[in-house]
Amino acid sequence: MTYHFSKKLNMSMNEAIARVTDILKEEGFGILTDIDIQKTLKAKIDVDFRAYRILGACNPVLAHQALQAEDKIGTMLPCNVIVQELKPGLVEVSAVNPAESMKSVENASLGDIANQVQAKLKAVVEKL
Repeated sequence: MTYHFSKKLNMSMNEAIARVTDILKEEGFGILTDIDIQKTLKAKIDVDFRAYRILGACNPVLAHQALQAEDKIGTMLPCNVIVQELKPGLVEVSAVNPAESMKSVENASLGDIANQVQAKLKAVVEKL
């Protein structure tokens, strides 16, 4: 299985960010971080880059369960969802597949939690 779920959408960046944020909320996620890569690269190294945002999504109930099962799992939190402009009016939304990333953690009790998060993030992308 792949490390992400992706879908291309015919809409603007702002529309896509609003839509993905709303659907994440429906699935119990909030946005903890919003990193504007385009703006950051321009400010830090004077590079022009396409519109690219990294949204750090967190489902607090599942994050709490994961933290109870594995105290260092915070190194993999929050779950990243990216929105990138491929060309004007065409964006791609991609969400991490936590079941794949958590395979590297040798803790069987994380499996069920990762599968729940995976199902929710996959549903988000499918609903777009």
